[in-house]
Amino acid sequence: MKGPIDATERLLAKAAKDSEFRDRLLADPADAIERELGVMLDEVHEIRVHEETDAVTHLVLPPKSKFSEEEREAARTGAASLEFLKKTMYDPAPPIRPPAGNPAAAGMSSLDAGALAKAGRRSIRRGLEFLESAIDGNGAWHCIRFNIADPDIPRHFERPAFVSAFCALALESSDDARARNICARTKAYLADTMEYPGFWRYYRHLPQDLDSTTLCSLVIGTHPWILLGRNVPRMLANRDEQGCFLTWVLAADEPGVVSSFRIEADPVVNANVIAYLGDHPETRDAQRWLESMIAEDRLDGSSKWYPDKVTIYYATTRAMVRARPALDRLRPILADRILGLRDPQGAFGNVLQTAQAISALYNIGSLDRIDAKREVERFMSSQREDGSWPEVLAFGDQSLRWGAVGQIGHASESLTTAFCIEALERLVESLEDAG
Repeated sequence: MKGPIDATERLLAKAAKDSEFRDRLLADPADAIERELGVMLDEVHEIRVHEETDAVTHLVLPPKSKFSEEEREAARTGAASLEFLKKTMYDPAPPIRPPAGNPAAAGMSSLDAGALAKAGRRSIRRGLEFLESAIDGNGAWHCIRFNIADPDIPRHFERPAFVSAFCALALESSDDARARNICARTKAYLADTMEYPGFWRYYRHLPQDLDSTTLCSLVIGTHPWILLGRNVPRMLANRDEQGCFLTWVLAADEPGVVSSFRIEADPVVNANVIAYLGDHPETRDAQRWLESMIAEDRLDGSSKWYPDKVTIYYATTRAMVRARPALDRLRPILADRILGLRDPQGAFGNVLQTAQAISALYNIGSLDRIDAKREVERFMSSQREDGSWPEVLAFGDQSLRWGAVGQIGHASESLTTAFCIEALERLVESLEDAG
């Protein structure tokens, strides 16, 4: 499977040359597509194939919008309406809990690799149990929106599709039945929030964006709209003169709150687009741009939405894994860059930064360059009794260009926990292999 850019063209080309395949595609589209592309399609979505003739032409109408004209108009003016903005918030969130140490982890340093791996597995299970209790029944992950500049401004829960996809991708690292169940629920939530032809937006008063869209598409890749690349043409049209992908997908009839400061190329957004679209001529300019940003160490201040280089490195290595051989020449550079972030104690920063750094090293095959035992101990020592890890700033407006009102951060214990589980899975795997 080469990815969504050429999936439809591949099917049409084969149907034009292979009459037996054409007949199977008409008789049982899902089975024919699954066999040809080597995938399992979303069972709740029906596919119909129509054959035009010299006497019959089909005009296919897109589905009706999920939103009424009144709702679309409200969204267009939503940024100026306090009542509309309140609809993006849910229950007020509690104050941030301070980090809590785990006394039981103090004696872990004396364990051999095998025993520590078993303890790490127990830690993962506790984290998954916490996530099961924290995620909506419909599969939505909660995040907390807060003001970075003024802690007295109330904190509120939110549940945009982006956060659910962001976390589910990390949780896909686990083969535990709990993780698979959570991811299945999340996929259903993302499919329910998708807008034709396969786009998502963070808030209703914002336009669709490529960051949300690519991460959600990676999670529900077996949905026919995604698998067959219905969203690809609009993605490819959303590039600048250098071929880099822009964050917002602006349209005349969409919310225009960001039109006055349209965000130019962001390294994480471009990495996520490459991860979804794959290594194709259409993504080569974005690849070259991202490679130069990292190789020349020009990442400082390059991302509006993500707080540090670790996040950019993590997203880039995820793209390397999913879009091979895209970005492959960055492997040794990224390993040195990530390892160079360590402090004198060997830590990469806070627990979320550490988790993403470790998973990034795993993605590029350099996990053997750190002390896996010590890192497992660190994760276990920062895990709370309820199985969670502390809330840490994950993303938000890093430019701070709009004063106190615009200094918004996003984080949650659930989000941190998902990434800590991913890192622990990688570390425990290495300990088990060594044992």
